[in-house]
Formats: sequence, C-alpha cells, structure tokens
Amino acid sequence: MHSGEKRSTGTGGTVRLNKYLASCGICSRREADALIEQGLVTVDEEQAYPGMLVSGREKIKVRDTIVRRKDRKIVVAFYKPAGVTTTRSDPHAKVTLEDVFRYPVRLTYAGRLDRESEGLLLMTNDGDLINAMMRGSAGHEKEYIVRTRSKISDMQLHRMEKGVWLKDLEVKTRPCRIERLGDYTFRIVLTQGLNRQIRRMCKAVESDVKTLKRVRVLNITVKGLHPGMMREITGDELKELYSQAGLAYED
Repeated sequence: MHSGEKRSTGTGGTVRLNKYLASCGICSRREADALIEQGLVTVDEEQAYPGMLVSGREKIKVRDTIVRRKDRKIVVAFYKPAGVTTTRSDPHAKVTLEDVFRYPVRLTYAGRLDRESEGLLLMTNDGDLINAMMRGSAGHEKEYIVRTRSKISDMQLHRMEKGVWLKDLEVKTRPCRIERLGDYTFRIVLTQGLNRQIRRMCKAVESDVKTLKRVRVLNITVKGLHPGMMREITGDELKELYSQAGLAYED
C-alpha cells in the first residue's frame, strides 16, 4: 500500500490526480499519468501514484513547481533582469518576458518595467488585481532605487520631490518621497505610473539615469530575489496585497 493511499478511500470533493493536473492546464491526462509513473509528481511531499485522488487543497508539485487550479488567484513576484522587454512577444526585442519567465499557469504582468530597468514585476492570473494595479488614480506606492550618471544635487532631488513638468507628456508629476542614498543614488516612492516616469523626471532636472531598480510594489518587495528569480505570494502577504489594492481576497 502507498503511504498516502488513504486519500483514495473517499470520493467526496476529490478527483483523480491526472484529471486535476489536466484541469490546471499542465498537460493532458495521459501525459499526467506518464509524469506520475516517472515519479515526477508529489502530493504533500509524498510521491504520487496512479489513480490517486486529491481535493486540490494539497501541496501538489510537478518536478519542483507547485501546481495551482486555473481558477485559483496566483500572484508571483518576479525579478525582471535589465535588458528584458516586458511583453509576451515582440519581433523587435532581443529578449522578452516569454524568454525568461516560465510558470505552469499563464500569468500576466500587473504594471510594466521598461527594458533597461530591473527589479520587481508582479505576475498574476487575476484580471481584477491587474486592473486595480494599473489605475493611476488609486495612488498605489511603487519604490525604486535610482543611480544617475553624474552627481545629483539636493536641489534636483527637491524639485522632483515637489513635482516636475514633463513637457513631452504635458503633465506635472505628483509630489513623491525621495531619500538620498549617496552622491549618485536615491530612493524614490511614486504613486503614479507614467511612461518611463523616473527617467523623464531626471531629464527634466538635467540629470540622466544610469540604473533603475524597482524594489517594492505596495507591500511586496524584491528582497531575497536575484535577477531571473521568482517566488509565489501566499498567506497573509497575499491578503495584505489585495487589501492595499482595494480588493477583497477570496481563496
């Protein structure tokens, strides 16, 4: 008898594992059977077996990736490397998000990062969350670490903090928070998401961005991640994200 065989003694609210994997969009039932036979599927850290029943509340993994239902709200924090274009496909881009981000369920970015920038990108399958994050009027905080090509003065930082006129967009930026970190570096917290906003703001005060890294969106940070790495947001952290985005979270 398999160590987890007691799972298959009842049928209330359970389905065969191969059907569950297929419903998650991982593969077909036949392919799921092959993965199970090869020992590549685990349920609650135990090796799965053919015919196994699951409820979907277990920790189910294919290889080393956790599997979620298609209807389950998923949010992943991804560290986008510099040089990656934030789009699924672009014939003019050398490297796109499709090339560096892989996940068993199709996820979409909630807020872009330009190609030259790096750092936190939130990926999700929840359209409501994406819409909430993209609403500029909501005032959601996004935090960045910026390094300029030449020394930046207190006056330049103060001007950006109070709001600057962006001529090409014909708009004045909202007041923001800025903290100097060094002669060439500063931390900036924005509550709006204009196209290439920080680069445009620096240009408006006669400065030029060398590197730009997004380190936080609302309560989610890039801490512990390196370029190309990701982590799924779960538990209280996920609930707090929804709360700060102005949404109710239902598991």
